[in-house]
Amino acid sequence: MSHRNLNYFHRNRIVYKRDPINDIPTKVFNWGKFFEEGTYECYHLFRSSAKINSYRSFKWHILVLWYLNSSMDKKEIVSLAKFIADKDNGFISITLSDETIINLIDEVYKLDLDEPPKNKMRKIIFNDYSGLETSEKLSIVGKLIGRTRLAEPPDIYEAMLHIHDEAQKITVSKIARMLNVSTRTIYRNITEEIRQEKILLNEEV
Repeated sequence: MSHRNLNYFHRNRIVYKRDPINDIPTKVFNWGKFFEEGTYECYHLFRSSAKINSYRSFKWHILVLWYLNSSMDKKEIVSLAKFIADKDNGFISITLSDETIINLIDEVYKLDLDEPPKNKMRKIIFNDYSGLETSEKLSIVGKLIGRTRLAEPPDIYEAMLHIHDEAQKITVSKIARMLNVSTRTIYRNITEEIRQEKILLNEEV
């Protein structure tokens, strides 16, 4: 199965995406929302076609799912984790044993599930079924966050996330075009942390 089997989530009413609930958008458009200062409250799992390709990513997904579905008990989370870990369901590209999954659930169970899981900051959130083509989305991102010639690290990271959401390989030239700056500006402002995140995101595509 090449596509994700989301029927399991819908059938069991499992929440896997949530827009910000406390942060107020700077502007609201018919295609989505813009947060000028960014928000960490956007949890949209399985937005892109990229598959889970590491233990760390799998653990984060399970943590977020448990956070978004706090009424689920440990047994239900184990079942959900095993469903996601089944490659035939289209969510994952690595192989995890049942023992590994159980150990992971035990690790997550010890964490404070009332605290929001660590998340990527987003400035632009597109509505589901916005009707926009990839080029239109990336153009909007460029117009809203590429408004200066500075290309600060948060803007570079935001551009990277949207390129990744569209299942494209992230390159410096793509980031530069989106933010309307030179590649030299990107190389000058990109941090080592963002550089490493770029590598990890590209491994998922």
